[in-house]
Amino acid sequence: MAEKTRRSTTHREAVERVQTAKDFAIELPLVGRVRIPRPDQVAYFGGLAALVALEIIEWPVAVAIAAGHILASNHQNKVLEEIGEVIEVAEG
Repeated sequence: MAEKTRRSTTHREAVERVQTAKDFAIELPLVGRVRIPRPDQVAYFGGLAALVALEIIEWPVAVAIAAGHILASNHQNKVLEEIGEVIEVAEG
């Protein structure tokens, strides 16, 4: 029975489930769906904010670092999608 369930889910669907499981969101009445970052991302950006507040780094440097972090995490999601597509085509 478990074998049947496993076969009915494609790799693309599995990758989508993993990606949606990483994100948390809440529904706010006037705003709508608001994405809440993962705890490790909150700590990362909080650390950057603390470095700026303590004047260890300048705010433009912190913005550049944060942008690089966001782009790297988006790139990682694309890699997951592409791996899923390759496996799906290979099983074809």
